[in-house]
Amino acid sequence: MVQKKSSVDSEDVLNPRTATEKITKNKAKDEKDELSEEDQQLVSELEMIVERLKESSVDIHRSAMENLNNVIRSTTSSMTSVPKPLKYLKGHYATLAELHGAWSDEGNKKALASILSLLGMAYDKEGKRDCLRYRLLAGYDDGQISEWGHEYVRHLAMEIGEEFAAKIEEDDEESAEMLLEIAKEVVPFFLKHNADADAVDLLEELGHHELIADYVTKETFERVCLYMISCSPLLAPPVDLGFLETARKIYGKFGKPAQCLPLSIRLGQPELIEEDWESCSTRVEKAQLAFIMARQQVYMPQLTEGDDELLACMNNTGLSKNYRDLARELELLDPKAPEDIYKSHLENTSSDVTLDSARHNLASTFVNAFVNAGYGTDKLMTGAVDGNEWIYKNKDMGMLSAAASLGMVNLWDVELGLNDIDKYLYTDDSTIKAGALLAIGMITSGVHDETDSAKALLSDYTTDESSPAIVKLAAISGLGLAYAGTNRQDILDMLVPLISDTDITIDLSSMAALSAGLVCIGSGNSDVSTVILQSMMERVDSELSHKLARFMALGLGLLYVGTQDKYDTILETLKAITHPIGKQASILMQVCAYAGTGNVLEVQKMLHMCAEHVSDKEDQLSQAFAVLGVGVISMGESVGSAMSLRTFEHLMHYGEAYVRRTVPLAMGLVCASNPVVGVVDTLSKFSHDNDKGVASSAIFAMGMVGAGTNNARLAQLLRQLATYYQKDADVLFVVRIAQGLLHMGKGTMSINPYHHDRTLLSHTGLAGLLVPVVAMISAEKLILTSSHFLLYYLVRAMYPRFLITLDENLESVSASVRVGQAVDAVGQVGRPKTITGFQTHETPVLLGHSERAEMATEKYLALTSVLEGFVILKKNPDYVEEKEED
Repeated sequence: MVQKKSSVDSEDVLNPRTATEKITKNKAKDEKDELSEEDQQLVSELEMIVERLKESSVDIHRSAMENLNNVIRSTTSSMTSVPKPLKYLKGHYATLAELHGAWSDEGNKKALASILSLLGMAYDKEGKRDCLRYRLLAGYDDGQISEWGHEYVRHLAMEIGEEFAAKIEEDDEESAEMLLEIAKEVVPFFLKHNADADAVDLLEELGHHELIADYVTKETFERVCLYMISCSPLLAPPVDLGFLETARKIYGKFGKPAQCLPLSIRLGQPELIEEDWESCSTRVEKAQLAFIMARQQVYMPQLTEGDDELLACMNNTGLSKNYRDLARELELLDPKAPEDIYKSHLENTSSDVTLDSARHNLASTFVNAFVNAGYGTDKLMTGAVDGNEWIYKNKDMGMLSAAASLGMVNLWDVELGLNDIDKYLYTDDSTIKAGALLAIGMITSGVHDETDSAKALLSDYTTDESSPAIVKLAAISGLGLAYAGTNRQDILDMLVPLISDTDITIDLSSMAALSAGLVCIGSGNSDVSTVILQSMMERVDSELSHKLARFMALGLGLLYVGTQDKYDTILETLKAITHPIGKQASILMQVCAYAGTGNVLEVQKMLHMCAEHVSDKEDQLSQAFAVLGVGVISMGESVGSAMSLRTFEHLMHYGEAYVRRTVPLAMGLVCASNPVVGVVDTLSKFSHDNDKGVASSAIFAMGMVGAGTNNARLAQLLRQLATYYQKDADVLFVVRIAQGLLHMGKGTMSINPYHHDRTLLSHTGLAGLLVPVVAMISAEKLILTSSHFLLYYLVRAMYPRFLITLDENLESVSASVRVGQAVDAVGQVGRPKTITGFQTHETPVLLGHSERAEMATEKYLALTSVLEGFVILKKNPDYVEEKEED
């Protein structure tokens, strides 16, 4: 047998390097042998061109370069492999680079530099950035950048970003400026080829994202703005706000005031809102802006300049009428009794259980109020022959809540609602009178009337020394509910003296601080914050330990909602307060300041506080606020929300008792009016916890998660819980409250503070959720005893989840809309679908939490891109012409 000779000789074994080189050469030879005839011809052609480039004649160089250009351009390849000319030129890359250095003819050098820039994209050694280096040598004017196609430009953009970062580090401003110039050539190419995200990202890397406004066109501006707005929550300050400012500038450039306004609101600058208002070309555009401002509770009546119709839009005057029209359309006007909600016949309650009738009636009062909210009629108060009869079925503070429930039933209807309440203002019973005063605040929450009814009716009771404490307390709370977010100085003038007056009880001062915080929420009002701080310092420890004192701290926090890092001096002052309320206030301030921002560092701070072992009971409340902080800070951002829900699971396993009690409430805040299946299951599990506090919190959170949705599964779970806790009056009371919340407004309302396609956080809506949640942390001290009226603060978060379309005369008009699940279309090319699984309806319609609406036909044009709440439509002239042609 003849033995086959090995490709490696025996002497090569002693020299491994020689052996490796031989094997590599043999491999290359084998590969060459395997090439197809066509490929071999291409390899030969490229080798011949390179040989010609090595010759000394400039003219030969020029023709050889043209040939090489043609070969590269004409040889196509599949999308998944490297083009063959680039593949076979790899071995000649170093040779071509040497030739470029040796040549003297500028024209030829530039042409070769352009090819080397392309080859540099494929064969660049890490860190050299040859693609960019040779591009700069080849020139980048007059469309030269785009000569090698899209993938080349993307790679070039990446190298520009890396080089820019290096030059900034070296403090080489001149080179950095030159890189910005080349980027200005790349950006128009990206925008022209549907790579809007790449264009924005490149300019952001170079620290000049605002320049994108100079390059967008009518075709690209909407996609660019959508991308920038979506990126904003993921960026660090101050770039996050810079992106919003640039998007707003672009919308303004293309005459879109209704798109500018939400961004101005998020930026928190009233002068920008004024600018948007002035930029409106028609009165009807101003009306659309007024509706958006009314929903967000931005109160700037001076803009309407005496135009009563525009003022009515801004004052939300038509809210009650339109809401009831919707109810009529959906056949929901008939009032419901609490028993219709409980469905006790399905609960399997044993007949021998005796109910605490006063507690049962109190629960029915709240359920009745939540279910019939805004409809103007119910079966217990307005429907009864004598409304007083139901009030007297309650005891003590229960009578206050019963009288106040009229405010919820008549929500937003100032004219008729005040007539229903009037008779209770003249009663001798101070608790009933107090309930009537609270009802006035509730009726006027979110709407403003010309006569300023709330101020006229409530102001005297706050200053009248002969008024009983409970009446004063209700009047103070009523003012806060009525004027939240208005920043009205005349209201503050009534409340501030009550905060600083140490002669009055701490509960009155605390509720005055809460009301003042509501009135100027998010304004960072230094006068109010100074007064609240001073009051905290002057009060003795026993007063600061009062169950309502925490609302003084919350009032201070509300002043800084959304302001981020503008509270440093206040934080330092709070450190001087030795009582735990100082720490509580500082945590609440940080929570409110970063509400909805998704700021990861702040969430980490809160989690660090949650992990501490606390022995002092007073300090436990600080930990509870930190748990709420995790939810409140991450609630506006989808990734952050999902992560926070997972974090809460860990806190439930390892947290202290107070932390565990607060976790379900934080979950309720994150998913308010959004019954996510996983969250409902988790809360259902916690509702059977051995710790009664945890169970109560979980049940209340189930009510928050399902608020206004009529979710059938939640309704069934709550009925089962009513049976399970039939012998525990306290927990059963919370179950009833949760049932009332679930069926709020007979399934037509939402308490989620996010609106305008979940991009705008309503500050007053967030406050409306925080007050009852902060009370529920110590439910046994507050909600389950005499302070259950704090549940009524939810009115600030309640709003119908409707879409009502109006014509240019602001009269209701029916239009075809598609309603479906919202789809994230950010960064997608062309005109992707923004909803899926849609159904076509005629307006008015109800929208779920994650649903979105869009016009079904082109008959009308909407004045805002977000179809939600009140939307003004104008007829499409082109649509009429098409119909006539048919």
